[in-house]
Amino acid sequence: MTELAPTLPDHIAIIMDGNNRWARRSLLPALSGHRAAIKTVREVIKRCGEVGVPYLTLFAFSSENWRRPEEEVSGLMSLFLHALERETGRLKEHDIRLKVLGDCSAFSPKIQAAIEHCEETTKDCRRLTLMVAANYGGQWDITQAFRKLAAVIKAQDLDPESIQPAQVEEFLATAGAPAVDLLIRTSGEKRISNFLLWQCAYAEFHFCDTLWPDFTADDLDLAIADFQQRNRRFGRSG
Repeated sequence: MTELAPTLPDHIAIIMDGNNRWARRSLLPALSGHRAAIKTVREVIKRCGEVGVPYLTLFAFSSENWRRPEEEVSGLMSLFLHALERETGRLKEHDIRLKVLGDCSAFSPKIQAAIEHCEETTKDCRRLTLMVAANYGGQWDITQAFRKLAAVIKAQDLDPESIQPAQVEEFLATAGAPAVDLLIRTSGEKRISNFLLWQCAYAEFHFCDTLWPDFTADDLDLAIADFQQRNRRFGRSG
């Protein structure tokens, strides 16, 4: 694997794209690509823990993905439930905290219960915080944050002019996590697809052609090495 310099991103976010194309290329049903993706998820989580990245967010299911064929959506929900039930013990064993980002009310009661159980079981884990974005959209996130903030403004009779970005961040789904430093998207697409819009304000983007099921720990290392070469000025001159 690539030797990594000391400076690591505090928060990596990944748009795991290309599962369906991987399945088509392999002459397999669409769901086979999503099943193959789980192995990659495990490998990437493991590598983040090894190198010391404290926050990892994976885009698993967007609020727009409900538009996909019913059979595929149903299969994805089954895979999600199975992963929650199977991986909770493993996450706790490896000191990994799980947090699910998104509107969970749309999921079945069984999935909601599994999410709650996994989050509760791993809440004290500290090695890595794994955030899984499911039924998530960046516009939804900002909207729900502003609704909550508006309620506080009304209840406490606050001056809207006094509101600062840090107060908005307190109500985002990622509250308590640092801003995204590195956003990775696989499969060759070069867009962020309504993912962590606020949190990626100063993220460095890394796009690669590899389909997600073929993405490896070495690919992650290359993305981090690319990030380490960037000159992050945050509006300042070089």
